[in-house]
Amino acid sequence: MNPKRWLVSWIGKTDHDCAEGRNGGDLGPIASAIKALPSFDRIYLLTNYEYERSKKYCDWLESTTNCVEADLYSIDLSSPIDYADIYEKVCAELKQARLPSDDVELTFHLSPGTPAMAAIWIILAKTRFPAKLIQTSKEQGCQQVDFFFDLANEFLPEFLQRSSDRIKRLSDSHSETAPEFNKIIFRCAEMAEQVSLARKIAAHDVPVLILGETGTGKELFAEAIHAASDRKDKPFIAVNCGAIPRELANSELFGHKKGAFTGADSNRLGHFREAEGGTLFLDEIGDLPLESQVRLLRALQQQEITPVGESKSIKTNVRILAATHRSLGQDVAAGRFREDLFHRIAVGIINLPALRHRGDDIDLLIGRFLSKVNADAAGKPEAQYKEFSEEAKNLLLAYPWPGNVRELYHTILRAAIWSSGSVIEANDVERSLLTIRQSGDGLLDRPLGNGFDLQDVLDDVSRRYITKAYAASGGKKKRAAELLGFSNYQTLGNWAERLGVGIDEND
Repeated sequence: MNPKRWLVSWIGKTDHDCAEGRNGGDLGPIASAIKALPSFDRIYLLTNYEYERSKKYCDWLESTTNCVEADLYSIDLSSPIDYADIYEKVCAELKQARLPSDDVELTFHLSPGTPAMAAIWIILAKTRFPAKLIQTSKEQGCQQVDFFFDLANEFLPEFLQRSSDRIKRLSDSHSETAPEFNKIIFRCAEMAEQVSLARKIAAHDVPVLILGETGTGKELFAEAIHAASDRKDKPFIAVNCGAIPRELANSELFGHKKGAFTGADSNRLGHFREAEGGTLFLDEIGDLPLESQVRLLRALQQQEITPVGESKSIKTNVRILAATHRSLGQDVAAGRFREDLFHRIAVGIINLPALRHRGDDIDLLIGRFLSKVNADAAGKPEAQYKEFSEEAKNLLLAYPWPGNVRELYHTILRAAIWSSGSVIEANDVERSLLTIRQSGDGLLDRPLGNGFDLQDVLDDVSRRYITKAYAASGGKKKRAAELLGFSNYQTLGNWAERLGVGIDEND
């Protein structure tokens, strides 16, 4: 079967002008290519112009060239010359179209759009989305662009030899990471963006608020920001505000004078003075009592603190990094957190995505964490080099990880310890997962009455386990049927069809 031929292109200004009669009867790059080349099975057009204007262009294109219906997709770019944004948005669009595919032959049109857009087509055609390249001009008409280069052997050596000034200008690239951030393991664009923001803010001596669910790596980011700052040779003090008794919060943070209260048997410096010249990381700052929030605000505004029991203030030189898993906006609205303090600490904001939203990062982390577990166990008499079976790894990939990266690491550690052989099996992973019952509207917490339907609940349970088994089997219906206790995969297919669970026919 011959592959289908797709033409993929941005719609450029010249294309619009031609369709709107402002270019002396010229057809423009896209229409010229369609007329010059053998017919395409699909015309896949991207636009960062007003959608309705580009839709009118598509209507004109179809009537002018008698091509198949042109598919139009609006791409919201921060700038048509922002290489990183264009790359990220185009990759996401092509992946959404299930590309690359063996049954699709791609052609990218270089002419419409900005030079940055053309450069991204070239990079994608030579790497992630293999494609032919074409260009059009009034002088030469439509031409195929033929050139060959080896990205690793030709481009990278030249890149590495560029001047230090040039490399500095490229330092915002997602692919480069300052050494202080090497402990942060990631591949996905969402984390790359946050690392890039953290690297930028590290150089500025301002407070930073790090947001994210429990276990997403907020303290790891704080340590990296400190290490990349001018304060790197000074103390880094991490404090969990949620673990401090409310009545001792002021003493813990700002210190106290001997005899200031019952039990104050000696003077205490407090975390602010312990971090003098360096960085104070206030984890779970949303749990700080309101009285302590007032003192913290003064410390940020005036750069001075007053220990409990003292009347004289003390100057401080401390950078504040704060973190929370809570919604401080909601806490401000409810009066639990001071709005003026919120604006003081949120000069720089880092927003860490949950692990379940990080795509291929889970696979990457699984490999790194298992390597760490093996390295830590090396040399011990009872140690065995461990590896995951395919089913065990698929279970880890399919799990939603409510505890995020921290939960993933400890699950892998438990599974490695509990597995009896060198291969960690699916049952080792299953018993290593911590199932925390959620309160509220969970599947098994639905209230009786008011339309409660037991069959609906049973169907939801069935859907959940069919989906879980299919993921654990790596998409193999026969194995998924065995995991569920079905006698054959046809039975699984019947259940899936009845319950509306989509599973691919790839066995």
